[in-house]
This record gives sequence, C-alpha cells and structure tokens, in this order.
Amino acid sequence: MSQPPADGDGVANIEGLFPIFPTSTNSVSAFSSTPQWLRNASFTKDLSVIDAAASTAPVVDTVEEEDADGNNGEANQATVYNLIEEEEGSWESDGDKLKRDKKKKRKRGTASGSGSRKSSVRVSDEYYAKPAKDYYVDTRPDLDNLAYGSIYRMNVPRYKLDNSQRGPGSSSMRFYQRNKRTSSMLDTEIDVDSLDGRAKSDNRYWYAKHAAMERNKNLKRIRLSALKEVVDSSLDNFIPLGEPETVHESEEEDVLSKDSVVGASWEDQVLNKTREFNRMTRERPHDEKAWLAFADFQDKVSSMQSQKGVRLQTLEKKISILEKALELNPDSEELLLALLKAYRIRDSADVLISRWEKALMQNSASYKLWREFLNVLQGEFSRFKVSEVRKMYSYAVQALSSACSKRHRQVDTTSEPLDSDVIQQELVLVDMLVSLCRFEWQAGYKELATALFQAEIEFSIFSPSLLLSEQSKLRLFEHFWSSNGARVGEEGALGWSLWLEKEEQNRQKMLKEQSSVDNDVGGWTGWTEQLSGRKEVSIASANTGEADVDLENMDEEMEDENSKPEDDTEAMLKLLGIDVNTVASDEVKDTSTWVKWFEEEVSRDHHQWMPTRKAGEFSSVNEMGEREDEEQLSILVLYEDINGYLFSLRSNEARLSLVYQFIDFFSAHISPWTSSNSLWWSEKINSLETLSDSTLESLRSVHECLSKSDSANGFSLGSLLDGSSDISMRTEMMKFLRNAILLCLNVFPRNYILEEAVLVAEELFVTSMKTCEVTTTPCQALAKRLLKSDRQDLLLCGVYAQREAASGNMKHARRVFDMALTSICGLPKELQYNAPLLYLWYAESEVANSSGCRETESSSRAMHILCYLGSGVAYIPYSSQPASMQILRARQGFREKLKKIQSTWSHGVTDDQSAALVCSAALFEELTNDLPGAFEILEHMFSSVLPGRKSHSHQLELLFNYYVRMLQRHQDDLTLSKLWKPISEGLQLYPLNLELYRALVDICNHRMTSHRLRMIFDDYSRKNPSVIVWLFALSYELSRGGSLHRIRGLFERALAQDTLRNSVILWRCYIAYEIDIAQNPSAARRIYFRAINACPWSKKLWLDGFGKLSSVLTVKEMSDLQEVMRDKELNIRTDIYEILLLQG
Repeated sequence: MSQPPADGDGVANIEGLFPIFPTSTNSVSAFSSTPQWLRNASFTKDLSVIDAAASTAPVVDTVEEEDADGNNGEANQATVYNLIEEEEGSWESDGDKLKRDKKKKRKRGTASGSGSRKSSVRVSDEYYAKPAKDYYVDTRPDLDNLAYGSIYRMNVPRYKLDNSQRGPGSSSMRFYQRNKRTSSMLDTEIDVDSLDGRAKSDNRYWYAKHAAMERNKNLKRIRLSALKEVVDSSLDNFIPLGEPETVHESEEEDVLSKDSVVGASWEDQVLNKTREFNRMTRERPHDEKAWLAFADFQDKVSSMQSQKGVRLQTLEKKISILEKALELNPDSEELLLALLKAYRIRDSADVLISRWEKALMQNSASYKLWREFLNVLQGEFSRFKVSEVRKMYSYAVQALSSACSKRHRQVDTTSEPLDSDVIQQELVLVDMLVSLCRFEWQAGYKELATALFQAEIEFSIFSPSLLLSEQSKLRLFEHFWSSNGARVGEEGALGWSLWLEKEEQNRQKMLKEQSSVDNDVGGWTGWTEQLSGRKEVSIASANTGEADVDLENMDEEMEDENSKPEDDTEAMLKLLGIDVNTVASDEVKDTSTWVKWFEEEVSRDHHQWMPTRKAGEFSSVNEMGEREDEEQLSILVLYEDINGYLFSLRSNEARLSLVYQFIDFFSAHISPWTSSNSLWWSEKINSLETLSDSTLESLRSVHECLSKSDSANGFSLGSLLDGSSDISMRTEMMKFLRNAILLCLNVFPRNYILEEAVLVAEELFVTSMKTCEVTTTPCQALAKRLLKSDRQDLLLCGVYAQREAASGNMKHARRVFDMALTSICGLPKELQYNAPLLYLWYAESEVANSSGCRETESSSRAMHILCYLGSGVAYIPYSSQPASMQILRARQGFREKLKKIQSTWSHGVTDDQSAALVCSAALFEELTNDLPGAFEILEHMFSSVLPGRKSHSHQLELLFNYYVRMLQRHQDDLTLSKLWKPISEGLQLYPLNLELYRALVDICNHRMTSHRLRMIFDDYSRKNPSVIVWLFALSYELSRGGSLHRIRGLFERALAQDTLRNSVILWRCYIAYEIDIAQNPSAARRIYFRAINACPWSKKLWLDGFGKLSSVLTVKEMSDLQEVMRDKELNIRTDIYEILLLQG
C-alpha cells in the first residue's frame, strides 16, 4: 500500500481523516461521547485552501498508517468507528443538536491556527442519509463531490472554464481574476457540512441565485470569436463574382475597439447592435435584409424582457421599424408580410383583417399575400365560416386571373416560348385553384372540389379553338355545363370542344330534317300556325294559373315545414333527455347514438364525392322541383357554383401542372414532375390531413430500418391514422382518374408521366374489381390498346415494361424493352432523343432483379445494356457478357457525352433525357466495380450547375436522389464522412425531400447514436421547420419506443411554431398518440379542443372527437360540437334524427 504524503518538513503525517490507529491511548474506546476522529487535526484546518488542496493532492488508493511506536511488524488492531450524527433527522434529540453546534463553533474558532489539509476525502451528509450504514474509506475520490457537494451526476456541470490558451497578461484572464476576487460565493470553496440546508441550496451554480445573476443585464460577458481563416496563397489569382467588400476606416476603428473591450453587458450589446443597425439602414435604406434583421433583433430583445409592458413597447418599436422600411421600399412583399405578422400579435382579429384587405387592394397580384391572408382567415376560429373563406378564394382567383390577362396583353402571346413571367403567373394561379379544391374537400364539400377540377380542365384544356372573348366563352361553357354531356372523368366524356362539334352537327342535322319536312307539306298553313299560337297562349296561361296555385301551396307547405322541425326538434331533444331552454339532462346514459352518427357520416363521406346531375333538366336553383331535397342539393353542383373560379390557361406548363395536380389530388401514383421546393409541394405538405401513399412508404421505411437493428417496439406513425380510404371509394376514384387521363392524353400525347399514371390507375382499378388472382399484369390490356394506336411511342413501351417487371414478369418485360430498343434506329431524331430514358429503365429493372449480387445474369444484362448506350451503336439483345473492348468503348463514349451535357447544364438547360444519361454513366461505373468513379461523375455533373438553379430543377433533384440511393447501397464500404456530407448538403438544398430524410435515418441509425440523430432532427427543425421534419422525428421516436415526455415535447414544440400550428396532420397524430399509445383520454380531450380551435375547417379533425373521444366526451358536448360544425358551415350529410329513427 502507498504511504501518505509528507509534510513540508519531510516528516510523514500519520494523522488522516479517518486514522486506522488511534493516536492516543486515552481515546481507545470507540463508544466515547466524543470520538477520537472528530478531534482529528484535519477538521481544524483552514477551509480556504480546500480548492488548492483538491487540485494538487495526488489520488491515494489506500491509506496505511503506522502506530506511534513505529512497530510495523505488529498486527493491526481492529478499529471501531461511531456513526456520524445527522444534521436533520427525526431520530436526533435537541441535546445532540446543541452538542454538535458547540463542536462546530469550537472547530471554527481553532481553524485559523491549524495546518493544511492532506486528505482529499471529505465527509458529506449525503453519504449518510440513514444511520444504518458504517463509514467507508474512499480510496479513489471524486473531486467533483468536494467541489459541488453532491454525488449526483446531473449536479455537476458538463463543461468548465478553460483559460489554458490565454497568457497571464491577457485582458480576459485579468477580468476573470478580478471577478474571482470579488465573488466569494461562486469561486471560493465552502465546507458544505458546515452549512444548513438553505445555504447549501444557494451554493450550487444552477440554483436561483446564480440563475438570476446570469439573467442580470448588467453582467459583463466576454464573447470570443473564431480567428479568421488563412487565405490560401494559391487563390491569389481568383476573382470573385461579387464586388469585393471594402473596409472603411470607421469599421477598422470598431474592430480595434472591440479587441480592447474586456466585456459587455446585455444592455451594452443592445446599444451596440442598435447603433450598428441604425448605421446600416441609414447608409443602405433600400436593403430589405438589413431592415428585416433589425426587426428580428427586436424579437430577441423582447425575449429577454420579463415585464409584459416592456415587451409591448419592443413590439411597437418593431412595428415602427417595419413601417419606416415599407415607406422606403413600398414594393417589398417581404417587408409587408413581416409588418402584417407583427400586426397580428398586437391587433384584434377585425382590425387585422381590415389591414390585410387594405394591403391586398394595393397588391392584388401577389400570390404570397393572398396565400398568407387565406391562412390567417382560416385559422381565426371566431371569424371562420366556409362561405367567407370561399368568397375570399374567389376574389384571389379573379385578382390573379386579371393580372395574368393584363400580362398577356402587354406581351406578344403569339411568340413561342411564352414569357417566363407569364408562365409563372399561370402556375401560381393553378396552385390557388388547387388550394381552393383542397379546402372544399377538407370542409366536406367533396362534390364541389371534384366539379371545380372538372370545370377548369374542360374550360382551359378542352376549350374550342374559337376566337371568343372571355365573357362569350363563359356563356358558351354554361350551355355545356348545364347540359347532359359527360364531363371529364365520366364514362363517355369527349371534352368540351368535341362535344360542341357534335352538338353543332346534330343541330345542323335537325335543321335539315325540319326544312325537308316543311318542303314536303306545301300550301298555306296560316290557320294552323294561328291555332297553334292560340293553343300555346292558352296552355301558358293555364300553366301560370297552376304555377300561382302551386306557389301558394308551396308557401303554405314551407310554413308547415318551418314549423314542423321546431316541434320535431323539441320532441327529439326530449327523447334524448335534453330540454331546449336548459342544458342536457342526466337521463342520457351513453353516447352510442353519436357514435353511430359518426360511422354513418364517415361512410357517406367515402361514397359521396362525385357531383350528380338530373340529365340536364335543371340549370338553376329556380327550375328545381319540390322533390329535390337538401341532400340532392348538396351533391348537385350548378354553374353558379363554379363560374367565379374559371380562367383560361395559355401555356403548356400551366396546363400540365393542372393535370398533374388533379391526378395527385385524388391519391393516384404519379412520378415527380416538380421540385420539392415548389410552392405546390410546400402547400400540399402543410395542408396534409392524412398521410399520402408516398409519405406512408417513407415513414414505414423508418420503422423497417429500426426493426432490422432490433430497435423498434412495434409502433409506427402510419398506424396511428387511417391513411387508406374506403376500398369502394378508391376503386371508383381509380376508374374516374383512368377515364380523365385517357382523355388528357389526346391533348398531351407521348407524355410518359401521364402514361405511367394511367397504367397504375388501371392496375389498382382492375385489382380491386377482381377477387381471384390473374396471371397477366392488370394493365396489360390497356397498354396494348395504347401501343396499337401509337406504335412509335418508345416511352410508353418503357413504362409498360417497368410495370411488367414490377409485377414479377421479367421475361415479358425484357421482350418489350428489347423490341423498343431494336426499333430506335428507324425512328425520327426527335424520338431517338428519348433513348437514354429507355436504356436507364431497362438497366435499373435488371439491377433490381439481381437482388444486390453483382455476379448474377441480371447484372451482366444491365452492363450489356449500358455498353450499347455508351458506345452509341445499334442495340442487340443480350446473348453473353460484354467484352472488355466493349466496356472501354462505352466508357469513352460516356465521357464524350458527359462533356456535352456539362456545357448545356452550365447554361441552365436541364431535361429528363440528359439526367438519365448521367445516371446511366454512374450506374455503368458502379457495375464495373469503379465506385469512386461513379461518385465522381455524379458530384462533378451536379457541381457544374449554379446553386440557384439546383434548388428549382426537379431533374437535378432526381439526380441527387439517385446519388443518395447509390450511397445507401454501398454504405457498408464507405466512411461516415463520405456518407454524411452529401446528405447534409442535400437537405440544405431540398429541405422537404422525403428520400433524403429516409436515407438520413437509415445511415445514422447504423453509424450514430440515437442521441446524435435526435440532435440532428432538432437542428433541422429549428433551421427549416416543416411537417416533414417533425413527422420523421416522431416516427423515429415512436419506432424506438421513446419516452412519453419526449414525444409529447416533440408534438408541443412542433405545434408551437407559427408555420405549423395549423397543421391538421400533426394535431390528428397527437390526439391518436394520446389515445392509442399513451392511453390518456383526458389529455387527448384537451388537445382535441386546441386542435379544432387552430384548424376549424377540417371536418375529419372534428369527426375524430366523435370517433376517438366518445369515452370522455358527454352527450351534451357532442351535441354542442355538431352545432358548432353547422355554425361554421361544414358539410354535414347525416342528421341525428335519422339515427334516432333507425334506433326507434
């Protein structure tokens, strides 16, 4: 055993804190009233040197002391120790406490004359909470226990002040030493045993006293800044694109003054930043970013204020700053939006809406302002009504349509291509219409949403080629809409233009037949005409008399009907035990009636989504008979309901966007056609009510990834919500979409995105209709019919072959691919340009069929296919492995083609064919075991495009997704840095990309700890808050079985953000989590009321209360909820009286 350290005179000190042998024979007894070890010299030392002793004393493993006579050979005698007397405890008497206080006073009186303390072990009352334990010798002491007075790890800070890199003469060290001399409470060690409980609690660094000191605005703080990076000497000849920043003399003086400042308080920082912002806005008054940064700084200042009045003053200052900025920059949308958001915090709802309306009158062509205004209007529970929001949508559509028409008149519309500003205005106009359809669908008016899509597609895509004004075109369309002609998506639909041609043909035919009949009769027919005229007059008068009688009878019946519901309501309320003038009585025992109402309402919602007509009999409400009840009125969409939302589209981009969004709206599969940074995608994600198929697939992959690593507990986010629709509803939708897409293919021929969508819709429709298994692919008949009509459509062959390969019919898929590739040489040049897409699809199908093994026949086939694409020779079907010479020619050919593509991409021109060629070159390098070469190709081509164009090109986003999938396939062979860098860069460019988040979870789950991945999600949720980030973070926690507190914290943090507080999907997931997993119905009830207050337009959210909270909601509450739904004008299809009559 090691010997104790020697004192200053070289003599070993044998008196320890707990001496093994007594130092005097007079104190041998262990049961003395004053034990020997309490009179040890270590308790009489000066406590001010504890800090120095703790930092310099070596760690002593064991303490072995000799007796006073120096006889080392004698056997050690067993020493008995008394238990320490506790400061606080119910077993102590008042006399014991008095003795202990006297001993402490005596020890403090003799502390000044004692020597330095030698042992690093100190007694703490936290070691002896119960008197049943003995003392133990701490052979490996923890110095933090001495410094912080506790052994609990959370009471010890995770970081300490490090001054090792600063010299003794630096200003920061002098400032630290000065504070150390003046602050005795923080930096001088105090014996914790000598303090009472209150003094102990105030001694910790995280207690209230020190927390208040940290929040003190006058506390001086030193802020260290990183050193500037050393510029590489090899970049001396580099000329930046932007103008070099010149440093003024005043700025140099500021830098010098900052170096000499020792520390600055919070008020000093506020003054300095305010002075800096004033200078910036004075020198650059038209710099919007400077004004916005100045306004954001006021939010930071407000967060440090504890008084509400001071925070309101800071808000007023922020508003004045933004008003001054908007006065200097009246055309800035960003400044106007920031000002209106600041008004929202201060003003009431009525004042805020009036401010918005005034701003929109001056900026009626701004899509951003309209979008934000509609979001504010929908989120105001007190003012929300469906009719009001619908009216504002009509104003928005008309304003944006007028701006488009004005722009068309200013530019030459006959020029091709159209002006990019015109195309952008039409695209946002389509986005506004789709937002309206989504709002109507979520409010329960599904028939109106479907009719709006049908009307706009007919009006803008299938319009007749006649030179008509907009008003004449609308009058002509009214005739079509009010007739019995089939609309887009319905059986037998021809389109408005073809229907009009057939109507004209039929009219001409009828005129010819009538003229022939008149010629055959001959002679004078005046008497007959007069008689017929008299008959018509008499019949008309008779009809008017009958109409008057009917009107009187109808008025009487209407009065009777108006009186009957009141009687019926009173009777039914009495039947339910509810009095009209009082609250609900206690006679209603359960809520089964409302649960049945909920089930019937959901069933009708699933089936009633198509608008119906009575074969063109009624063109207006006045022409409808008495037999039309309220239900038929709700599903009948008249021309008056849709005429305010119609507009003409002239660009093919806007027309295709309308068709693509129409397909995606009805939950059909469609390939990506736009970037995830587009306005449409962000609006779709923010307004999610249920999880779409693509989102569900991505979230399921998170659960499967964790299941492979045995980290999942069986819960997934997709299981919380009923993401799938009713089977019959989905079947009818797929049939509706198949008919609509087939009609649109007449206008947009050889569009492979539409062709793939129609084949998938056909598959889903046929699969749901047939109960028995079929040997052929469900879309085979439709694909052959389309190919028969256009045999030169190469991309249709490729899409059909992909569907065959996905169904497992690889042999048939190969025959289709080979047939298409061998016929390329005989096709025109514009059709041969699509060859890279066909080659890539064929090679990817073979790679997917190879099951990840490189030495299979499928891998050889894929290499064979890509060799012919790279070399450029005519394709020959696979017979054997490609020779080495073929591989070299293909590699050289790919290099030459990539050079041409790089020059094209540098000018900002990207398309699907060039992106497919780049992916094919990378896949070729991967199959030839040159993985670094594949990565180099993708990185080099991606870096050849300017950053501003990367984020808005969906081809480059698809290319980046391909790169990430390749990294995932080979993640076992790559380092974490190689995997992490592309994903982090990709999430900065595409923060709403589902595939990137899926890859993030997959890679980080294998290479990082769960804590690190959680920190990554927290970081992205702060930088780019979106529904996607929170859905993946929640899915990860649910799959891992995270704690209830963390998951609730994630939900609360997500819904606390301004951009996400109106997210229906997050509210529904939160309610379902509390009900199904946390099993806390009372918490779910509170969340439900918060949810309907934030999202009053979502009928599905309202119905969740009836379906999931029936155990905690009373009958009166459910009745009130339905009344509020009716007051908000949500579409309710089922009356509660129907359920009561069925029960009766």
